Amino acid sequence: MSRRTEQIGGTRQRIVDAAVALHGSVGPARTTIAGIAGKAGVTRLTVYRHFADDEALFSACSAHWLSQQRPPVPAEWSRENDPLERLRVGLSDLYRFYRDGEAMLTRIYADLAELPEAHRKVLASRNDHFRNVLLEPFPEAATNNRLRATVSHGVSFWTWRSLCHDNGLSNDDAVDIMSTLIAAAAGTHPSIAP
Repeated sequence: MSRRTEQIGGTRQRIVDAAVALHGSVGPARTTIAGIAGKAGVTRLTVYRHFADDEALFSACSAHWLSQQRPPVPAEWSRENDPLERLRVGLSDLYRFYRDGEAMLTRIYADLAELPEAHRKVLASRNDHFRNVLLEPFPEAATNNRLRATVSHGVSFWTWRSLCHDNGLSNDDAVDIMSTLIAAAAGTHPSIAP
């Protein structure tokens, strides 16, 4: 019985590995069950036996990929009470995650409209949480729409990608730029060395 269980587990893992590889190379929208089956060395029916629908397969892929990453830790950002220091700590952590996972995250965000609805909601909720943690120490956060919008812009993967991937900035430079922009939206002007 345990050998059969190991075989089933091994087959399931091959399917997940194949799906992760395809999501990272062609994106979720272009990943097909036939492609996953071929890459995993199984039949399409075997894929369906292990994963009843796209949402179950995408959940397994996400969990597996995230288990191999070092995700951002907003609870650590919250240790900083100074709003500008929290921005630096939080954006540095977030941008490190974006750089480390750039290939996969580019595909996921590019295919966002094609993801299962539950996963779109998780990504939106996560970004809202990042924004809220960074806004928390700003006294004017509840009433300053420009500040909220600018912090939302700062936590966006596409903002990081534009600054760092497209324009060649380091993460530190991107953090400095976004911190300065957010401080201006908040009405404070930190002295940040160029």
